[in-house]
Amino acid sequence: MKIKASIEKIPGGMMVVPLFFGAVINTIFPSAANVFGSFTGAIMTGSLPILGVFYFCVGATVNFKASPYILKKGLTFLLTKVCTAAVVGLIANQLIPNQYIKNGFFAGLSVLAIVAAMNETNVGMWMALMAQFGRKEDIGASSIMMMESGPFLTMVTFGATGLGHFPWQFLVGTIIPFVFGMVLGNLDGEMRGFFGNGVNVLIPFFSFALGAGLNLTNVAKAGYLGIFLAILVIVTTGSTLFLADKFTGGNGTAGIAAASSAGACATVPAAMAAANHKFAIMAPDATALVVASVVVTSIVTPFLTAWWSRRIKRRQMLLKSNMDHLTNI
Repeated sequence: MKIKASIEKIPGGMMVVPLFFGAVINTIFPSAANVFGSFTGAIMTGSLPILGVFYFCVGATVNFKASPYILKKGLTFLLTKVCTAAVVGLIANQLIPNQYIKNGFFAGLSVLAIVAAMNETNVGMWMALMAQFGRKEDIGASSIMMMESGPFLTMVTFGATGLGHFPWQFLVGTIIPFVFGMVLGNLDGEMRGFFGNGVNVLIPFFSFALGAGLNLTNVAKAGYLGIFLAILVIVTTGSTLFLADKFTGGNGTAGIAAASSAGACATVPAAMAAANHKFAIMAPDATALVVASVVVTSIVTPFLTAWWSRRIKRRQMLLKSNMDHLTNI
């Protein structure tokens, strides 16, 4: 049976499918974690420990020895993405009462969901798109962009903008596994490869645990609203990243390709709720919305990237044709 291949045919499948199964179990049998306890209960309720290991492995993939071009591209994209999320979060805070809408079409939408969906790029997809449509040297910038992963930058964004407050100990605690992994990976390349392999392996486990905290009723409600959030992510971050790519010498393709929500975004609401109980009420809805944004952006962003790349190539061919014509006159 080609289970893995079938799952990977679904956009973000290794995250979406386990999360869905977790949500199904929680909807039908909400006390399953308590009834079975032991390892089963620990897996169903242990998203934070699994995420701690996940972010350690992600940190191990970051390479300090990146070239100046890679550093410039990666840092520019990282700062652009985070700053865009912060500005949109501030605007949303003025429009959304108490940062969370409880009734109407937009019920479930929160500042938390918006910022979480925008703060991280789907780096794996971005690398694949760069290999096909972009500059090969841009792929190296992924090692810097991986630093977006996790709740740390979202917490910093909320703290810096006054949208939320977190104990400094908790803030430091969210980044310690990442930093330790980063240091170890740079001290020994073999350790980087060893722990780097764990990144993809851990995704289904924390996704299942996150799903086990969701109710399918909330997931269903995220349908149209999730699409709306995904479009917001693509339009806003796509625009600013397009300009950032131009600033760093690109033609805009890399910027459009980075206009997505990473699978790890789905982990942020739960981490935020653990750090500040103010976010606990909105975390389940925010998780469902972010998952929807991950799926939709993983479908739409590649098509937009391919369209823009073809348009650039047609311009280049037309310009070359005109130059050849002028040369022959």
